[in-house]
Amino acid sequence: MVKQEESASRVSTSSNIEAMDEIDRIVAEWNRVRPDLDVSPTHTLQRITRLGLLQNASFARVFASYGISFGEYLVLAALRRAGPPYRMNPTTLFNRVILSSGAMTNRLDQLEEMGLVERLPDPDDRRGRLVALTDRGRELVDAAAVDHLENEQRLLVGLDADERERLAELLRKLLLSQPFRELEPAGDRQPSRRTVRRQPSRRTARRTVGRTAQRRLP
Repeated sequence: MVKQEESASRVSTSSNIEAMDEIDRIVAEWNRVRPDLDVSPTHTLQRITRLGLLQNASFARVFASYGISFGEYLVLAALRRAGPPYRMNPTTLFNRVILSSGAMTNRLDQLEEMGLVERLPDPDDRRGRLVALTDRGRELVDAAAVDHLENEQRLLVGLDADERERLAELLRKLLLSQPFRELEPAGDRQPSRRTVRRQPSRRTARRTVGRTAQRRLP
């Protein structure tokens, strides 16, 4: 009875599936060598991973004709979507494209060198800077967006309209679930109900210990 329940808890490949993909093979191999493991999450998450790898390869071909990478397009597109005057501070831009600070700096340097963005003084912060889309950058991202969306339509040709809508709903639900929200950059996360106490720095701790010791002296 227990074995039947364990078997039912796993999503296995079925004979009525028209064709097996790479993920089916991985799951079948795990089921063969480690039947005690519940590898059902692999069916969903590894397919998302593989689709991401394959779509990125397809995206790269589109943006190569414009002399930019997909990551650089994401930066340009974020500035374009901001609307006139097409500028953001680096922190906001970082949260829009989910990059490490080092990767963001490198991409901004490359885009600035190509004349697609420029760094400007922030009128609201004397020490701050803004990243702005140049006219050339706006023209390029407008053209690239058309080709990019046409390519995305081509990649989804295997699903009809209802299937696309249902898949989008499920992926949205997954992205908004707690495990994934906790992985979002701090600027995009919803406030958590739990309050995390900051640990005092070593310097603060030493000062606190020193003051406590002084109060204890006669």
